[in-house]
Amino acid sequence: MQQSTLVRLKENLELRNPILVVGLPGVGLVGKLVAEHLVDELGAEKIIEVFSPHFPPQVLVNKDCTVRPVSNTIYHGKANETDVLFLVGDHQSTTSQGHYELCSIYLDIAEELKVPRIYTLGGYPTGKLTYEETVLGVANSTELIEEIKQYGIEFRESEPSGGIVGASGLLVAFSGMRGIDAACLMGMTPGYLMDPKSAQSLLKVLCKMFGIEVNTDSLKKKAEEMETILEKLKEKEEQQNLPEVKPSEEDLRYIG
Repeated sequence: MQQSTLVRLKENLELRNPILVVGLPGVGLVGKLVAEHLVDELGAEKIIEVFSPHFPPQVLVNKDCTVRPVSNTIYHGKANETDVLFLVGDHQSTTSQGHYELCSIYLDIAEELKVPRIYTLGGYPTGKLTYEETVLGVANSTELIEEIKQYGIEFRESEPSGGIVGASGLLVAFSGMRGIDAACLMGMTPGYLMDPKSAQSLLKVLCKMFGIEVNTDSLKKKAEEMETILEKLKEKEEQQNLPEVKPSEEDLRYIG
């Protein structure tokens, strides 16, 4: 395989102004948790798979002990009467070149399917073992910012201060060059562990935007389990009287 490959599992889709939601792995797996939860709750159907030499050279093992290659996948579902496409997957690119190549492929698909808007989902690392319900946002136009502020998304001047690395940022920037509205929505997270609690906050905002309600029991259960782990970490930190550990500049820039 010399370059990234698309495998179309369903042809001739009849879509009407579909919204693309991107939830690839990143800090706290926040965006991935939200997008995959919506795929399950909305019964979304797999329509495209993407394989790339820019993914790690590994296969994943299924429950039945068979294997599959690492890939990213696009699903199609319905949020009320709105067609929604979900881009989820196993990994982002391991190379800078791959990030640009894959984002170009995703935007080619978006143009082909006549996507007018993209929401990328991610986590904003705070470096603190505390929870904030805030959802931060950036967008590729001031008009879009004004439109989606009503859903409780905060837009803070020049934040994230170090920028956004990975698909969540690149897709927002380059979609504007193709005439597609796009915004990145980020749940606040310590950034050290999988964060289903932050995912709950982001999911709440996204459901409000789509005018839907979904069952969140599985995310709540995961959040409770992670809360127990965080409490133990806090106790250990206090017992050892350790200074607060802050993520590196690279961590703070990576939203994913």
